[in-house]
Amino acid sequence: MPERTISSMFDKDHERLDALFKSFQTLKRTDFLKAKNAFLEFKAGLQRHVAWEEEVMFPLWEKKSGMTGGGPTIVMRNEHREIGDCLESLARKIQAQNPETDREEEILLDLLDRHNMSEEEVLYPEMDHLISAEERETAFRAMEKIA
Repeated sequence: MPERTISSMFDKDHERLDALFKSFQTLKRTDFLKAKNAFLEFKAGLQRHVAWEEEVMFPLWEKKSGMTGGGPTIVMRNEHREIGDCLESLARKIQAQNPETDREEEILLDLLDRHNMSEEEVLYPEMDHLISAEERETAFRAMEKIA
């Protein structure tokens, strides 16, 4: 069995979240209840993903890289706040059973595309390079404790 890496684990979660969001988009005008459930699962998953990064990965990156006063994690934390604000705006419309969410979806997807590219091309590969297999497994165990 291949070794589990930060890149592979987070990339797989990005793919899972993307599929949930696509399901929401596909269903929102034909089966709003199923669409809403897909969105709620997406939202909870994205919030957990952000918590994994901010509570486990970013502190580990900062410790191992020595970049504590700036660098990519500061930018990514700011992007997480923007993503969270957009996610909440979308959630309010969905809670009101309003399927007219195209503009909010476009904004969210643009933010996520740029953010995920930074993570997938820079942060995750660097994490795989900087940390040992033991540190990686410790990080994965810490992430499993985040609901």
